[in-house]
Order: sequence, then structure tokens, then C-alpha cells
Amino acid sequence: MISITRTASIAPGKTGKAIGFGHQIAKYIKDKHGVTLEVMMPIGGNPARIAWHTRYKSLDEWETLVSKLLADKKYMDLVSKHSDTFLPGSVHDSIWRKV
Repeated sequence: MISITRTASIAPGKTGKAIGFGHQIAKYIKDKHGVTLEVMMPIGGNPARIAWHTRYKSLDEWETLVSKLLADKKYMDLVSKHSDTFLPGSVHDSIWRKV
């Protein structure tokens, strides 16, 4: 089992927009690709962050989705449209495996 968490730092004054986008992109990925993402925000540490979390049976499943998303014009348009919501260079993926 592989757990993937993608975090991004929210630009000042954009928290509401980031939460809306977080749920919009999670719904789009669920509807189009059948993958359920949890949208999360931290309780401690830097509060101006948002995360998407999911699990896959294998790393191949995640890599397949990433390839599909990079080729998905609507997904890329949604991400581009909301780029000012997040701090440049702040996206970070954590990949964990179950032991």
C-alpha cells in the first residue's frame, strides 16, 4: 500500500479560494479518474497549507494517474487558473509505503 500526500502553501489572503479549489480538484479527479482524494489542512505548524491525500495499491497506480493528469487539458487548465492561490515552488509530495 502506497500513501501519497501533496501539500501546497497558500498565498496570503487566499485560504478560502484554496479550500474551494481543493474540493473542486478532488471532485474532478474522482469524477474523471475514479480516485478519491481527502482534502486536509494542518492543525499545527504552518496553518497556511492545504493537502490532498490518498492511497494506492502500488506506485504504478499513482504514476498512471499522474501521466493521465498531465495529459488532461481540463485538469491542467484548472491548476493553471488557480496558480496565484499558492506560493510558487511550495508543492511537495510525500510518498509512504505500508510496512
